[in-house]
Amino acid sequence: MENLTALDPRGPVAEMQMSLIQLSLYIMIFVIVIVFTIYIFVLIRFRERPGDTHIPKQVHGNRALEFIWTTIPILLLLLLAIPNVMDTFTLADTGVPEEGVDEALLDEDEAVEDYLVVQATGHQFWWEFEYPDLGINAGQDLYIPTDTRIVVELEASDVIHSFWIPSLAGKQDNIPGITNDLWFEAPEEGIYAGKCTELCGPSHWLMDFKVVAVDPETFAVWAENMAEPDEELTEPSGEVAVEGREVFENNCIGCHAVGDEGSPTGPNFTNFGERTVIAGFLEYNEDNLHDWIRDPESLKPGNDMPAFDENTISEDEMDSLIEYINDLRVLE
Repeated sequence: MENLTALDPRGPVAEMQMSLIQLSLYIMIFVIVIVFTIYIFVLIRFRERPGDTHIPKQVHGNRALEFIWTTIPILLLLLLAIPNVMDTFTLADTGVPEEGVDEALLDEDEAVEDYLVVQATGHQFWWEFEYPDLGINAGQDLYIPTDTRIVVELEASDVIHSFWIPSLAGKQDNIPGITNDLWFEAPEEGIYAGKCTELCGPSHWLMDFKVVAVDPETFAVWAENMAEPDEELTEPSGEVAVEGREVFENNCIGCHAVGDEGSPTGPNFTNFGERTVIAGFLEYNEDNLHDWIRDPESLKPGNDMPAFDENTISEDEMDSLIEYINDLRVLE
């Protein structure tokens, strides 16, 4: 998994933003060196000496000096502003035609051939990812193909959230009633850490997600099986898992969907067994899954998932439910 840092860029957007960080840093270092050089020179050159009572030459009203120390900061600010403004316009243009615009009318330089649109909706405290062109609804893990422009339409269902994948893209707010967008690309396969960066409630700091970049062929298989799950992959593989599916249908399907069955109220479970974490932050293992189902409020305060005590789901039923959930996969 990639570290949660913007200082290790793994895509064109992150590299563009890293270059701006470096430019700002170099300019600040240049200014610090010049200021301290002048400061040390003045301390030494104009220090008080025994018997020296003359007043140094005054520079007030020296137009040449005033021109120099006014012009240099303006040039430095322009050196910062021009690349920032240019990159801002580049990042604001997703390269995807707006609704109602004929793609053929766009200039060749403006159009993007390979792109994937994803709607990322922030909830307290999890992420929902819809692929409108593919008919897919996923939760917590954002699967994407490599070397493809990913256009993310950002929305929120409750309060303001903020979408951030530091090694791939910068931050952008998810605001209720407003759709923002951003784009990024992942040239390399891997799992990239993502996070909400807008204080959105007691479990804001636990509102993490993963971006799973796979090759285009693998993504095509994943997308096909998510849209129409292969029964050989989603059917319970044993008697215990079959019992677990019944427990799931009796207790969980009102909020979670598997394939085309269930509700989209909570994260989609079609490929739950392929996740690396539970609820966005817990290491994926049976003990953590058990504890999460039993008492989610103690682990992630403020979330909407109800607790299931032994009066609702017995320990035997819990074991079979976990067996069934672990079997939910769409990739072999």
